[in-house]
Formats: sequence, C-alpha cells, structure tokens
Amino acid sequence: MRRETIALAGMLSAGLVFAAVQASRAHDALPTAAQPNGWKYPFACCSNFDCRAVDAVKERPEGYVVPSGEIVPMTDKRVRHSPDGLFHWCTVAGKDDGKTICLFVPPRSF
Repeated sequence: MRRETIALAGMLSAGLVFAAVQASRAHDALPTAAQPNGWKYPFACCSNFDCRAVDAVKERPEGYVVPSGEIVPMTDKRVRHSPDGLFHWCTVAGKDDGKTICLFVPPRSF
C-alpha cells in the first residue's frame, strides 16, 4: 500500500510539472495562406488560450474597436504586427468581454 501511494504521488508530481511546462508556452495561430505553418503568439500576450483570430475589429480615428467594444489606440504598446495579415485578439483568460492583452493587426492598406 505504501509503495502504491508513493508511486501515485510521483505520477501526480510529474503530471503537474508537465502541465506547468505546457502552460508556460504560447500557443500557435492557425495556418493561413500568408503563414502556411502558422505562427506562435508571444508568451507576453498569450497563456495557451488567450488569443484567437477575429474578424470583428473596426478601425476608427480613435483606434481599433475590438469585439468587446474596448478601444485600443493605434499607438498603444499592445498593438502588434500580425504576421499572417489577420486580426488576432488576446484577452485576459480568453474571454470575449476580457481586457485586451495584445492586438495583432494587419498592415494598413492605402
């Protein structure tokens, strides 16, 4: 019985270490024509579930209006270049009404 308890504790510890390592990595954006292999969201923006591609970002003179209605000024440090030419929005806990952590924006067309 004692051996089984020690073995179970060891497996649980190993599982927790594995989960912590996995959670510390940023996840990948899905592949697109511009980035066929996808790309990694930076860890500063994403904790494995906070980011996703979105279509509903509007460009206004005061900044980008994200799906939650929050306005992110174009000069804000949270605004980043999108490697695949799509909008990607990273929010606290990945919630649709969460505060913006990062907003990846495509190059502006003139």
